[in-house]
Amino acid sequence: MGMLQRFENRLEQAVSGAFAKAFRSAVQPVEVAAALQREVDNSAQILSRNRRLVPNTFEVELSALDYERLQPYSQTLTTELVDMLREHADEQHYMFAGPVSIAFSEEDDLTTGRFRVRSQAAAQVVSDRQQSGRAARKAGASLTVNGSTHVLTPPGLVVGRGSEADLRINDPGVSRRHAEFRVSSGRSRPEVSVVDLGSTNGTLVNGKRVGEAPLDDGATVRVGNTDLVVRFTSEEA
Repeated sequence: MGMLQRFENRLEQAVSGAFAKAFRSAVQPVEVAAALQREVDNSAQILSRNRRLVPNTFEVELSALDYERLQPYSQTLTTELVDMLREHADEQHYMFAGPVSIAFSEEDDLTTGRFRVRSQAAAQVVSDRQQSGRAARKAGASLTVNGSTHVLTPPGLVVGRGSEADLRINDPGVSRRHAEFRVSSGRSRPEVSVVDLGSTNGTLVNGKRVGEAPLDDGATVRVGNTDLVVRFTSEEA
């Protein structure tokens, strides 16, 4: 029995016949499952001979009617789809960038029965530092990574995958101590630079590999498969 057939069987056992009736003329759950598999396969990035990194956050865009029909069953469907993706990843020796999540959204440009899948590799980020917007404004500088904000204060912080890093990023392409963001006080705003700490995959600033580089507002620093964006702010902003 194939994986998609097993998915359908589990879903049928998890919900009543009302689910199948609701989707009879609309998007079929097995179509969404197959599309998610293709998205993972097409987005796989080779890390090493036996490791391939794949997206872990997915958004399924639906028409208004399909979205309305799906809502009563979305939690059950999401659970089954996540389990299916994990099973597929195990079979293909994929590595997720972080915890797997699937969300559904309504899009006006889609007609009934049509849908889109968007994905992103978003590593889990952990920091012991204050994350509030006011703290970032008061500090004058911050890093934005995967939707979260992390303040930059002198003397700076170390980014890496290991427990000794100040900002821990669960990205298999990130070294245990990957890069250091150095911060010093300036006349009008902090001065921020990044230094690669001998990482395996290097550190990029705005797409260019660097050993050490000063950072301006909006600069994008890539470590592994994760982007960190530098922002300068003022407390009055």
